[in-house]
Amino acid sequence: MLDQRRLPTEVVYHTYCDFREVARAITEMVIRGAPAIGVAAAMGVALGVEKSRARTVEELKAEFPGICEALAKTRPTAVDLFWAIERMKRRFAEEIARAGSNTLARVRAAMVAEAQQVHLEKKAIDEAIGRYGAELLPRDAKVMTQCNAGALATGGIGTALGVIRTAVAAGSKVTVLVPETRPYLQGARLTAWELREDGIPLTLITDNMVGHFLKRGDVGAVVVGADRIAANGDTANKIGTYQIAVLARENGVPFYVAAPISTLDLSLSSGELIPIEERAAEEVTHIQGVRIAPEVAVANPAFDVTPARLVTAIITERGVARPPYDESLRRLVEAAANAR
Repeated sequence: MLDQRRLPTEVVYHTYCDFREVARAITEMVIRGAPAIGVAAAMGVALGVEKSRARTVEELKAEFPGICEALAKTRPTAVDLFWAIERMKRRFAEEIARAGSNTLARVRAAMVAEAQQVHLEKKAIDEAIGRYGAELLPRDAKVMTQCNAGALATGGIGTALGVIRTAVAAGSKVTVLVPETRPYLQGARLTAWELREDGIPLTLITDNMVGHFLKRGDVGAVVVGADRIAANGDTANKIGTYQIAVLARENGVPFYVAAPISTLDLSLSSGELIPIEERAAEEVTHIQGVRIAPEVAVANPAFDVTPARLVTAIITERGVARPPYDESLRRLVEAAANAR
């Protein structure tokens, strides 16, 4: 894993040999971003099975729930995490059900192959989202994003940044407005780094400048990622997204969400049911280990929920959903299921 906590000043990679280390890396945000967390969880499950000391199928079956549970506890909001774990559980059950003297070795190989397939599919999904989304962006305009929904957050070119990258590759002269995204500074540290590495023009702004720039009238669109989308289109994304959506609506700027089908959670009727992760107070009171606030009470919700009424469209790998979302999202999920 590329250690995202060290960017942009250091590029450091870590190799993990135990599923517990993968779980810790997700919790501590060595890796973050819903699709990337899903890929990491799938690989963590595979690693747990591959490195297990189980000598029989029954011993492996007894260990397997603990492997999955350790990874499921890491980040409660990102639904891709649970989607990936459930997919690995299904593949595990399928392999266990098959008879044969070499079952244990086959199960281990199958789980590794499944995790690798998850990664390959995420790359293809990013590219499809990019194609659909690029058609919605105005040419030669400023585009605002939030947090980091780029290659660092997914398995490929990114969701929101994948849309921007695809538009640029097609000839659009896009300039990106990047809010810093306090308190963890994913915009300043990660999105700005990605765009600079790609040579895409950007302007870094503080979070409290968002309204100023949207009001000026030269922002053509907002495009963000998502960590979980409810059946009605309510969208959980990095804290600060909701206020951008409100300001975009006030100033007549289209607000797009770019996310894979796996981010849709149709079991939840609305965003009110999405669990919101509360992170450590030190992320607010400190920056890069330096205290910037006195010892006071701190709230640090990692995500907020943008109501569906503020979302112009939701861009997925199966197409673009528009209101009413309870119908359009269901159709996309059904289409994805039928294509398997």
